[in-house]
Amino acid sequence: MQQDYERYEVEDFEVWQLLFIRQVQQLQKSASVTYLEGLKTIDFRADKIPRFKKVNEKLQALTQWELVVVPGLIPDRTFFELLSNQKFPATTWLRKKSSLDYLEEPDMFHDVFAHVPLLTDVFFVKFLLGLGQLGLTYFNNAAAVELLTRIYWFTVEFGLIREQRQLKIYGAGILSSLGETAHCLSEEATRFEFDLERIMHLDFRKDVFQECYFIISSYEQLYDVIPVLTRKMNLLFFYKAN
Repeated sequence: MQQDYERYEVEDFEVWQLLFIRQVQQLQKSASVTYLEGLKTIDFRADKIPRFKKVNEKLQALTQWELVVVPGLIPDRTFFELLSNQKFPATTWLRKKSSLDYLEEPDMFHDVFAHVPLLTDVFFVKFLLGLGQLGLTYFNNAAAVELLTRIYWFTVEFGLIREQRQLKIYGAGILSSLGETAHCLSEEATRFEFDLERIMHLDFRKDVFQECYFIISSYEQLYDVIPVLTRKMNLLFFYKAN
């Protein structure tokens, strides 16, 4: 599949601009510095829907990753296979003005605006690569896939990071949501230091603000999780490396 840029309508550009402006205004104070720097590096702008070809040229030069167009939610094996090949799946459709604040499945604003800036960070993409490789190993084991889904959910989608003693956002599910951005840093939210064991056994819901969030100290810490997670999964699922 490819991005058909000529099919975007006036409403698509208006939606991108509305979402971009309001999120950037809020994220200037609450988003991870690495995310904000990545946003500038990739050169996303309010008045222009990103062209995947140009985004990929920059990502390839920085971390050797690239976006791959998908129609929407994809099978677990396909998702893990893409990550293990340094490819990130992204949709090209945008929500309507009538659905600015909630969607049942991610659109391009979530996939691109929220995820892509962190694909410029070496340790973050190494973490994604590790998750993809583990997913390929265990794609036919439902329990293992569920475990990896939890790790992905509480990091890539809804993770927080401590930078210069301040809590910042790096999870894409937060970065693309006006309400979740405000909620996760409020007194109403429950936050924990990153705890792999706890996350592995924690359920979550997609239709409400998250009940709890986990805080990492650096993206290198995420990368360091991969060998630990690999050992745990080997023990849990009786996998022996060839």
